[in-house]
Amino acid sequence: MMSSEQRQNQYYTLIEQLLKCPNGKEPELIEANSELLDAEFIKLMMQVATSFAHNGNEDAAKFLIHIARELSKQLGFYPQVPKKE
Repeated sequence: MMSSEQRQNQYYTLIEQLLKCPNGKEPELIEANSELLDAEFIKLMMQVATSFAHNGNEDAAKFLIHIARELSKQLGFYPQVPKKE
């Protein structure tokens, strides 16, 4: 069992890799790190995105928010609006 600090370091590493990875390769990277995908990771992504936005790095902020939103949907954290029949 890893410490929460180790886990947080892994979260940061994954966020860094996502920001650096070639366009379109994000799903592979996420897939390869699926054990890190949880509500904490998404929360951290949003925090990092917010700090980017405050520091004028809008593109990185938007990118992270987009990924966080997609992951939330995939993991079922995002409230799904039921489709009307």
